[in-house]
Amino acid sequence: MSDRLSEMIEPVVKALGCDLWGIERTRGRHPLLRIYIDAADGISLEDCARVSRQLSSLLDVENPIHSHYTLEVSSPGVARKLFKLEHFSQYAGTRVRIRLKAPRAGSRNYSGKLQGIEGDEVILRRDDEEYLFPIETIERAKIVPDAKTFGSRKQYVR
Repeated sequence: MSDRLSEMIEPVVKALGCDLWGIERTRGRHPLLRIYIDAADGISLEDCARVSRQLSSLLDVENPIHSHYTLEVSSPGVARKLFKLEHFSQYAGTRVRIRLKAPRAGSRNYSGKLQGIEGDEVILRRDDEEYLFPIETIERAKIVPDAKTFGSRKQYVR
């Protein structure tokens, strides 16, 4: 489903001058479809509103989700989630938290310094140990912002 949504959504986001950062879908009592957009010079509230209006129309016509949901368009923010392998490469050198789909050595949660990628694996250094996690084993990953990370990036919302 996510690949189909990406293929549908990405051209619209690009046409509006933004990049598709990621898609998140929650289920439950109040299902949510959250679309993260980014741009080199940051994302404004108006950018989110423009993309939301266009995507809402597209999703109404294409109807890829056959149940009620709320559409939300957002900037990935400072503590951004990492969705794609290239995100892990782009943020090499920053601190991250990773949650695995299944336990590894008794744990699903890891945090440390992101070293980059090797093939389709994410390299994480924690203390004196290095871990390699195949991208498909990662449930979610998120930047842990610090003064260095926050100060070195352009504003996320303009």
